[in-house]
Amino acid sequence: MSAYLFVKLLHNLCFVYWLGGDLGTFYASRYVTRSDLSPQARSTALTIMMGCDQGPRFCMPLILPLGLQLAHMSGQMLVPTVWLWLAWALCLGWLLLVATLHFAHGKAFVPVLTRFDFYLRVGIIIVLLGLAGYALVTNVILPSDWLAIKLGIFALLVLCGLMIRMRLKTFGAAWGRLMSGDDSDSVNRTISRSIASCRPFVYLIWVGLLANAAYGLHLIY
Repeated sequence: MSAYLFVKLLHNLCFVYWLGGDLGTFYASRYVTRSDLSPQARSTALTIMMGCDQGPRFCMPLILPLGLQLAHMSGQMLVPTVWLWLAWALCLGWLLLVATLHFAHGKAFVPVLTRFDFYLRVGIIIVLLGLAGYALVTNVILPSDWLAIKLGIFALLVLCGLMIRMRLKTFGAAWGRLMSGDDSDSVNRTISRSIASCRPFVYLIWVGLLANAAYGLHLIY
C-alpha cells in the first residue's frame, strides 16, 4: 500500500467512526430521556452515549489534516509544505486537548481547558470559513472549488458541535438533580428539552458528513 492510499484509508476511517459514533450517541440519547426507566438504567444509557461520542470527538481533529494531506499529495492544495506541517501540529494539539478533557474528567484544570477548547474551535471555524471563501473567489491555495466547499462544510460541522455543546448547558444541572433522587417532571422536562434541542444540529452534521463523503468519493483522488 502506498503512502497516499494509507492516508486515504485513514481519512475514510475517520468518516466512518465519526458518523457511526454519532448514530450510536443519537440512539443512546433516547434512553437517557426516558422517564419510565430507572435512574440507574438511564445512567447506563448516558455512559454508553458518552462512550459512543468519543469516536466523533477524536475523529474531528484527525479528519482535517488527513484531508489536507491528501489534497497536498494529489496536487490540489498549493501551499508550501511547512503550512501543511503547521496544520498537522495544530490538529494533533487539538486531539491531545480532546483526549486530556476525556481522560482527566473531574480534575481541577478541566473547566479552564474546556473554555480554551471552545474558543479554539471558534477560531478554527473563522479561519476555515475565511480560507474556504477566499479559495472559492480566487482559486488560490485550493484551486478546485469542491475542495474549498468541503473545507467550508467541515467548518460548519465544527460550528454544529459548538451549538450542541451550548444547548446542553441545562442538561448537566438537571442530570445531577436526577442522580440525587429528584425524578420530578420539571427535571425530566429539562433533560428531554435539552437533548431534543440538539437533534437539529445532529441532523445537520449527518447531512454535512454525507455531502463531504459524496464530494470525496466522486470528485477526488
